Formats: sequence, C-alpha cells, structure tokens
Amino acid sequence: MSYRLSASDVVSFKDNGYVIVKKFFSDAEIGKLYAIATHDNVVKDNAANVVDSSGKNSKLTLWFTPGEDVYSMMLRSERMVDGASKLLDSDAPVCHFHTKLMQKEPRIGGAWEWHQDYGYWYKNQFLFPEQLVSIMIALTPANRENGCLQVIKGSHKMGRVNHGFSGEQVGADMVMVNHALENLEHVHVELEPGDALFFHSNLLHRSEANLSDHPRWSIISCYNSLSNKAYNDNSTSWKEPVKVVGDDAMMLDDIGGAAAGADFLKKENDPALKSTGWENDVKTA
Repeated sequence: MSYRLSASDVVSFKDNGYVIVKKFFSDAEIGKLYAIATHDNVVKDNAANVVDSSGKNSKLTLWFTPGEDVYSMMLRSERMVDGASKLLDSDAPVCHFHTKLMQKEPRIGGAWEWHQDYGYWYKNQFLFPEQLVSIMIALTPANRENGCLQVIKGSHKMGRVNHGFSGEQVGADMVMVNHALENLEHVHVELEPGDALFFHSNLLHRSEANLSDHPRWSIISCYNSLSNKAYNDNSTSWKEPVKVVGDDAMMLDDIGGAAAGADFLKKENDPALKSTGWENDVKTA
C-alpha cells in the first residue's frame, strides 16, 4: 500500500501551512510520468509561456477535468485524494480544481513572485481557503540551483493579503511579505523526484529563476471540497467529486499521455477563457 498522510503530517500542515512527504511516488512511477511528459506533444502544444519581471519565462500546461491519461491517474489516485481529504477543512467529497505541469527549463526558466494561491482564487469567489489544497510532485530534483520553491513557514495564518501585477504575474503585497519574512521562517523546499509537497492555499511561496544546466519539472494538483462553491468560475471540475482509482493505475501498460480534447486553459484574449480566471489560475506555482 502506498503512503497515507499520518496524524502528525496533518498537525504539521496545520501548524506550518505545508508538509513534505518523501518518496510519495516511486522512482518507477516518476520515471514513467516524466518520460511521457517530456515527449507529450499535446502538453507541448497547450503550454503557455509566463514571463517574470526580468523577462525570463516558464512554461506550464493547465487543465481542469481529469481524464484517463497518466497525469489523471496520478491526481485521481487513492493516495492523492486521501491526502487532500485529510487536509481539507470539510467532510464533503474531494473535487479536482485544476492540475498544472510546470516546466522550468535550464538557464531560461523564470522566477515566480511571492504569492498565495488564494490571492488569485479569491477572484474566482471560492468562499473558504481552508477547503482548497495543492499537492506538488517533483518530477526532477528541485534545489536552490534550479529555482526550487520557497515558502514562509506559518504564513497561511496571516489570511489573504492583497495581490497586484509584476510582469505577467500576480504577486503579493511586498510590505506584508517583508513583515512576514521578519517574523517567520523562510524555507527552501528542496525535493527529489517523487517527493510531495502539500500546501495551504494561503501559504506565501515563490521561486527563483532556473539558472542551472538542469530542468526543474513538477506537477501540481489543486483540490477543492464539494462544499466550497466558486461563484465566479465557469469551469466545472471543482464541483465534481474525483473518480478515485487505485494507486497502481498510472503504471498500467495502456496509460499514456494527454488527450487532445482535454479542457486545457489557453492564454488567449477570449472572454470565455477570461471568465475561467486565466489571469488568476495560471500564476500559481
């Protein structure tokens, strides 16, 4: 049986705003997932470049409704949904908001400003930040050299802070961020492939540009409680309980890459897409 979050993991999450689980996915599972992702033309065709304040860019591919591909088997797996269920402040079923494949390439992968995910999702009019949680799975090593995630430990207890634009990204009010940095611990989240980071929607986090010779790829699945309505979001997966599969589903021989018809978020000036919150959803990693 794969790892399940323990009671102490839940306490750490509530105290710190995050918890790290080492080897949440095996080397074989991550090897398959990364091999498919790096050769997946559907993922590449639907990737967007997001530019940071210095002009560097990161690529990401974001979609809402889970399917039958290897990424969906991961996010629908018992271990992922069980972990989300234990951390969401709700007894309602777990739903999938969206998943992002983050592609921070060597030398050019851009930085992400200090932000809270709920700093954006607030505009989608989700009422309860405690009923949203993200799970990041490292597909490659993440370290200081290649721009790993940084968090401010315990900053989720500050509540939502104001956010504004920096380049094409939305960043948190730096006055409040600097106050947090003066009073709380600044942590570099260094991960190995297969490690998982579970984090609260109000946790302040950022990452530096990837100036190394090695890629930093990760996949982030965001979950919502069925009881937490979004009053300004036209996507539907956030209100549909996840159809859970076994932890071994992603390793089945017939499971491959993304389907061309998946509901990817596209970076276009389209009113229908704007109503899904592109400006908010995409800038979250």
